[in-house]
Amino acid sequence: MSLKTLPAAPTGRPSASVRSEILPAAFDRWQPGVQAAAEGEQERTISVMDVIGYDWWTGDGVTARRVAAALRALGPGPVTVNINSPGGDMFEGLAIYSLLREHEGHVTVKVLSLAASAASVVAMAGDTVQIARAGFLMIHNAWVIAAGNRNDYRELADWLEPFDAAMADIYAARTGAENKAMAKLMDAESWIGGSSAIEQGFADELLPSDQVKQGEAKAQAHAARRLEAALRASGMPKSEAMRLISEFKAGAGDPAGGGEGDPTGRGRQADFAATGQARALSASLASILPTR
Repeated sequence: MSLKTLPAAPTGRPSASVRSEILPAAFDRWQPGVQAAAEGEQERTISVMDVIGYDWWTGDGVTARRVAAALRALGPGPVTVNINSPGGDMFEGLAIYSLLREHEGHVTVKVLSLAASAASVVAMAGDTVQIARAGFLMIHNAWVIAAGNRNDYRELADWLEPFDAAMADIYAARTGAENKAMAKLMDAESWIGGSSAIEQGFADELLPSDQVKQGEAKAQAHAARRLEAALRASGMPKSEAMRLISEFKAGAGDPAGGGEGDPTGRGRQADFAATGQARALSASLASILPTR
């Protein structure tokens, strides 16, 4: 597929009060330890191996600014983009898509494990798209968190409609299907496996299995992200969710606050604090997660 046939994507945000967030279900299927087997040996490679947009928990995340800097450093020529991401900020994903779309050179996208939500849009920018046999694409409508009054919420659907239409157009251009068919898949929040992605035209070929390996995952950050997503899904504000998790982490095992072996008794106080925070967090999660 030629870059010239890829549709443009809208830029910017419809409103400063609208934030595009990661769908909690995407965290459940994301394995952050999956990475390219020979990533360090590839000089013209860009890694999209984290959330799209700035990640508060790690201070990382894949931003359009970072990708733009990488493309400038690489210069014209072929580029490989390795993807394993649960998605994130849709607006940032559209910006990254546009950067790759305009790059002067052949872009090969390799979906190593998961390209969900905004990351699936980034994947569509490849001239060649490869996907692992056990890999997945996930496409859905924009999932956002917004603040405002009733008039703001009435306008929100109109604000987001062009972005959903743009994503449907991007998927349709890749697959050759009609926009209405893509919109139907987005409405259903569709998870598309490796072989099916090729059959439907989202990808061109399977990724050789020897190009993927299981690396060391950032387990603590990944767990914190999942807890944050669960708390936010219950209606808790993002700032409150992050505060609760941060306090729990500090009291439960942070070397700076644990006080183990402290003769002054501060360690015992920290244990009591951690117990209280654990109970609060457990109570919050109990009201969110379904019982089995």
